[in-house]
Amino acid sequence: MTIATKLRNYIDGQGIAYDTVAHHRTATTSQSARAARVPGSRLAKSVVVHHEMGYVLAVVPSTHRIELSTLQDVVDRRLGLASEEEVSSLFADCDIGAVPPIGSAYDVPVILDESLGDASDVYFEGGDHKTLVHVSGPNFRSLMKDARVARFSHLS
Repeated sequence: MTIATKLRNYIDGQGIAYDTVAHHRTATTSQSARAARVPGSRLAKSVVVHHEMGYVLAVVPSTHRIELSTLQDVVDRRLGLASEEEVSSLFADCDIGAVPPIGSAYDVPVILDESLGDASDVYFEGGDHKTLVHVSGPNFRSLMKDARVARFSHLS
């Protein structure tokens, strides 16, 4: 698959330079970081959550766990993890568990954990379990310009 079509079209449309890192098939972002030999602290993990008004993409480093109660306080809504069916409908061109953090490409609002804010470069799932997208830190922040930034995770 390489990069999901919507994601590629969005990044290209924004004029953002990127490259890809191929790795063997993995099941988790932590495994992807090890397989691609990239620091887990620079691999953005995406978690789709839902509330009564829709969905939010929570983005944290792969080395972190989301504090759901803190995230609920940030968005001032009761949240739950989206089901695989919900994720599949929102990210139809992506494999389950390989959701990219660029919510703007899919019309899904993003909340970015502030721990990713200063990274010099960032990696993230490209839509399958065998490809990471790599962008510079400034380009990642440009792609996340519409994201709300808050602290809602901790090291796992």
